Amino acid sequence: MKEHHASRPGIRELARKFRSGELTPEQLTRNLLERIERLNPELHALNIVTAERALEEAARATADLRAGRDPGPLCGIPYVAKDLFDVQGQPTTAGTSLLADNVAAEDCPAIRRLATAGMVLLGKTHTVQFAFGGVGVNHDQGTPKNPWKTRHYIPGGSSSGAGVAVAAGLAPVALGTDTGGSVRIPAALNGLVGLKTTVGRISRAGVYPLSWSLDSVGPLATLVEDAWLLYGALAGPEPGDETTWGIAPPDREPPPEEGAQGLRVGICETVMFDDADEEVEQAVRRAAEKFSELGARVFSLQVPQVEEIFSLKKRDRLVAAEALAFCGRLLDEHSDRLDPVVTPRLEAGRELSASEYVQLLAGWRRIRASLAHTLAGVDVLLSPTTPIMARPLEMVDASPESYAHHNRLYLRNTSVANNLGLCAVSVPCGLTSDGLPIGLMIHAAPFAEALALKAARAYETACRDEAWQPLLPPGIYGQDG
Repeated sequence: MKEHHASRPGIRELARKFRSGELTPEQLTRNLLERIERLNPELHALNIVTAERALEEAARATADLRAGRDPGPLCGIPYVAKDLFDVQGQPTTAGTSLLADNVAAEDCPAIRRLATAGMVLLGKTHTVQFAFGGVGVNHDQGTPKNPWKTRHYIPGGSSSGAGVAVAAGLAPVALGTDTGGSVRIPAALNGLVGLKTTVGRISRAGVYPLSWSLDSVGPLATLVEDAWLLYGALAGPEPGDETTWGIAPPDREPPPEEGAQGLRVGICETVMFDDADEEVEQAVRRAAEKFSELGARVFSLQVPQVEEIFSLKKRDRLVAAEALAFCGRLLDEHSDRLDPVVTPRLEAGRELSASEYVQLLAGWRRIRASLAHTLAGVDVLLSPTTPIMARPLEMVDASPESYAHHNRLYLRNTSVANNLGLCAVSVPCGLTSDGLPIGLMIHAAPFAEALALKAARAYETACRDEAWQPLLPPGIYGQDG
């Protein structure tokens, strides 16, 4: 399924059409629900379609705009949410059929904030079981199909269905979560923008947890500005999540474009390019050259803290140990019904003692403190989002060993930002000769999302006329054919 012929409009353009009368939220919502009905059986992106709610919210947005009640540019914009977010009256399955009866009594704060902004929820999207995997495979509820190929290629995880839904034009934007790369990996493999926010920026209350220490909420979109607009609506303190307390919310809308002049851009040479596909490395280094052309000061940088993070004893057990606090009962009572690629990773959490857990957290704090000195002269840090592009599902899932190898490789680069407490955004930086998207990852200091997004937008703007920019078939968002 590769229908890439006409440029897709962003939120600003859709908002303009709504206000000019060229298009209404109701018309757009009906178009997208029809598209979901037609294409989702093949793509397997959504597991729940909230058509009744969507049409009600779209009708309300249409009426509000006609009456001059305008809450802002997100009013009437449809979206989908990963099936970790509580949505009133819908099950939160977290990727497992065992939670089919886990019906939410109310919307979680993130969904409520988007509803307040006037957005329209089309449905919930498939995820890796318990959001515990970077490949995007789910043997229980099914694996979404990367829309860049007619053959079944992996979508990236764990926000797998969210990435596929936006890339295939089933929704303009999506809401995902990122614990080790789960927003950025599907963004990179599906040619999207994906923002990993700092823990504490956006409430995780009412979001099925994987790791309290690392879970974050972030958007997937086709344009940096669209991700920025969702981020502005979602960020801010929330009573149900103590990590957000005392943290001032960012500006709700992005500032005027400032470009990259004078930006200090470091290329992370430590580990991040190891074992990378040649075309991935070439695309990322070309992106660094583009920043230089834009007036940024670009230089290579060794970041020893990356290797220090990987050297921490039992580093990969911490997320599993925290996950067991939430889904351990299901593992104990129904291990035979859980996804066989997730079960051994969860079981590994039992190997971490309480003292080792505390030592790991202390190790993170020490390394994060030393990183501040390394990055003192850097505004943003560049690397490949994933060292390899999407692979065929049959190759990745050929054996437990193949799955484990690919899962480690897809998560390797992205997990660094989670462990080091950074924010990061993945932005498309080209296509391979085989027509697969490549992701550029831009890191910034904790709570410096605006800086990472500024750099990403400057790069995106400079590449606006490139052939690999995200495209969509005509007629989907109200364009003329």
